[in-house]
Amino acid sequence: MLNIEQFRYGADNFSYLIYGKKQAVAIDGGAWEEILLLLEQNNLVLSVVTNTHQHLDHTSGNDQLLRSTKAKFLDFADLTDNREITISGEKIVVYRTPGHSADSVCFYTGKYLISGDTLFNGTVGNCFTGDQKGFYQSVRRLMALPDETIIYAGHDYVKDSLAFARRLEPDNKDIESFRKSYDANHVVSTMADERRINPYLRFNEEPIIKLLKMKGLPCATEWERWQSLMSIE
Repeated sequence: MLNIEQFRYGADNFSYLIYGKKQAVAIDGGAWEEILLLLEQNNLVLSVVTNTHQHLDHTSGNDQLLRSTKAKFLDFADLTDNREITISGEKIVVYRTPGHSADSVCFYTGKYLISGDTLFNGTVGNCFTGDQKGFYQSVRRLMALPDETIIYAGHDYVKDSLAFARRLEPDNKDIESFRKSYDANHVVSTMADERRINPYLRFNEEPIIKLLKMKGLPCATEWERWQSLMSIE
């Protein structure tokens, strides 16, 4: 069984340490000091340093972690789709998820999904690439994961995300229930939560389709609904 630790740094960024009995992987290691401390306290060896994508707010701790340990750095070229990173006999699977950036990836342990800026708790990332079709396909891939999958995102955008979701679906009581469960010290959701509250995963739900029709936006197909949702500000 792999464990995960979430570390907040900056205004709203998150670093993650996935670890087993002896080995660990650091993802988006901006909170490098806290990561090194946890490694020491738990007598863990850092085997891999990597990132969900190469935007500077996610890579800022790489050099410090690599200088302080004997970890190997895996860049985007190394993170081929469906690659398995094995630590302590357990597997972490790489999903390439282009959309937010061309080099976006997610890491799936079978229980946890480290989703970077592809999928946030309650929303999705900006499509800086302009590749809306790729982003749609990436989100559809993540939606196929089990309901109990625990989502660990790259930022804490929960308050703004829920405010936007509530504006689109004012009658969705699940949004307020999720808001009440929000804990700034441990920011997570499940895939089941996302299906209930995240408008960008709810493009097949009647309230969203009704909203798009009311706004006069294309909604005949899933792909049209995704594009229409992404156009709403």
